[in-house]
Amino acid sequence: MAYRVLGRAGPPQPRRARRLLFAFTLSLSCTYLCYSFLCCCDDLGRSRLLGAPRCLRGPSAGGQKLLQKSRPCDPPGPTPSEPSAPSATAAAAPAPRLSGSNHSGSPKLGTKRLPQALIVGVKKGGTRAVLEFIRVHPDVRALGTEPHFFDRNYGRGLDWYRSLMPRTLETQITLEKTPSYFVTQEAPRRIFNMSRDTKLIVVVRNPVTRAISDYTQTLSKKPDIPTFEGLSFRNRSLGLVDVSWNAIRIGMYVLHLESWLRYFPLAQIHFVSGERLITDPAGEMGRVQDFLGIKRFITDKHFYFNKTKGFPCLKKTQSSLLPRCLGKSKGRTHVQIDPEVIDQLREFYRPYNIKFYETVGQDFRWE
Repeated sequence: MAYRVLGRAGPPQPRRARRLLFAFTLSLSCTYLCYSFLCCCDDLGRSRLLGAPRCLRGPSAGGQKLLQKSRPCDPPGPTPSEPSAPSATAAAAPAPRLSGSNHSGSPKLGTKRLPQALIVGVKKGGTRAVLEFIRVHPDVRALGTEPHFFDRNYGRGLDWYRSLMPRTLETQITLEKTPSYFVTQEAPRRIFNMSRDTKLIVVVRNPVTRAISDYTQTLSKKPDIPTFEGLSFRNRSLGLVDVSWNAIRIGMYVLHLESWLRYFPLAQIHFVSGERLITDPAGEMGRVQDFLGIKRFITDKHFYFNKTKGFPCLKKTQSSLLPRCLGKSKGRTHVQIDPEVIDQLREFYRPYNIKFYETVGQDFRWE
């Protein structure tokens, strides 16, 4: 009987051994966890006492706690052979945008680029007004002076030309104005060689009024020049107009346009009406913005009509406490011209005007 009892009691011994082994393993695990916890607390305490920087940083506040539980501490600083990388915040920071004003902003922002658009003419047509108005747009940066690169300074090279330009961002257009380009024979080819994609803006005006304005400006600088009538005609009684006089020749728009159409399609040239620029500046500038492919930022709210000068001025903006009008040389009173002389010049320009209308597909109503 004793043997049978002992025989039945024999099998449970391996089960009891497994239980003892499990209990021993659990005890060791608990001991290891406690030891690890004490070591971490001791390290943390030492780092606080010594003022050591706390590691366990995360890219966002939301994930910081999770990273503190799992991410190991980084070394206190980079090794001499490894430069420190910029922080994630600095790398993700957006580039600052230049102010809408062309006279503000850090000069280190942006890149100097060759112009993508040019105001190429015409003299005394309203080019300065178009330049000043379009400079209000935040997506346009324009050179304030006339560089005369494609007519007088071409030999200086494109690098010199580029150095004159304002800095622009990738989203901005670089623009410059030199009205004499329109009547310079070499200008179309030179501009085409710079970039065949250049957009061209031509501000035109009644050629008779433009000639009188041109003469008035010259007279203010040289009071001893001959009369307007004397310069306009080779023989007034026969109605022979002197086309060698620059003030007359500039107004023969269609002849100058032929040179440009040899290199640029008509769709790449935008014509601004100098008359409508006075009566409807927002409308004309809206079409200029469309041509340049930028949003219509400049609207009626930017203009007011200056009765003294006789043309629109820009209202004050956030960057300027005063309204901005063109200089004293703009809007000056024209010299009085014999009405018969004006009629003769109108007849002279009529066929040129009609051909110009047909070529550009726009009637400027100068007759």
